[in-house]
Amino acid sequence: MIDVYSWPTPNGHKVHIMLEECGLRLGRDWQVHPIDIAKGDQFDPAFLKISPNNKIPALVDPQGPDGKPISLFESGAILLYLAGKTGKFLPRSDRDRFKMLEWLMFQMGGVGPMLGQAHHFRIYAPEKIEYAINRYTNEARRLYGVMDRQLQNQPFIAGRQYTVADIAIFPWLRSWQNQGIDWADYPRLKDWFDRIAARPAVQRGVAVLADARNPLTDDKARQTLFGAVQYQKR
Repeated sequence: MIDVYSWPTPNGHKVHIMLEECGLRLGRDWQVHPIDIAKGDQFDPAFLKISPNNKIPALVDPQGPDGKPISLFESGAILLYLAGKTGKFLPRSDRDRFKMLEWLMFQMGGVGPMLGQAHHFRIYAPEKIEYAINRYTNEARRLYGVMDRQLQNQPFIAGRQYTVADIAIFPWLRSWQNQGIDWADYPRLKDWFDRIAARPAVQRGVAVLADARNPLTDDKARQTLFGAVQYQKR
């Protein structure tokens, strides 16, 4: 049984979706351990042993590559591990595999961080800073445009196949309204989004822990996620 330490955020949902898409079923092949990031569970010493950057998700597989337990943090690394373990959603040819990795890195280095900043300054920041809101909203729109153009002549982000790159990007686009996005400006990307959202494994993945997350409204939770608690020496 694979242990997944997670929370219903885009990075958490990436791994939930990947597990389900790989044919691994919640409750049969893997189990989830909620890490409530608003309450500070991510700073628990036991969690820090497997995720030293105090971020979700993290994974512990008792049957690692050499038959011994392995723990992993960073969602991109976990996706690649699961793809290698199951032989799914990782293109076989070197050329196609590098193309997929190119777009996975695009998500890890661009889509996730930039859309995360858009969420922060548009919704969570204690003061509305016009410069920051405009900067990250415009960057979100630029990234959506990049993806929309990429889908001009192919059905999936990295080519003709559904891959880890699609699984990594999709959860971040579920909060498109919070990012200041109008889907009418990105018709090809909207078609891709709807096709991914309709996949049964994706629907199962985004349902994991969905009822556990509450709106971020109190100052204590804000301090835990964005303030002094986050930056304490450990």
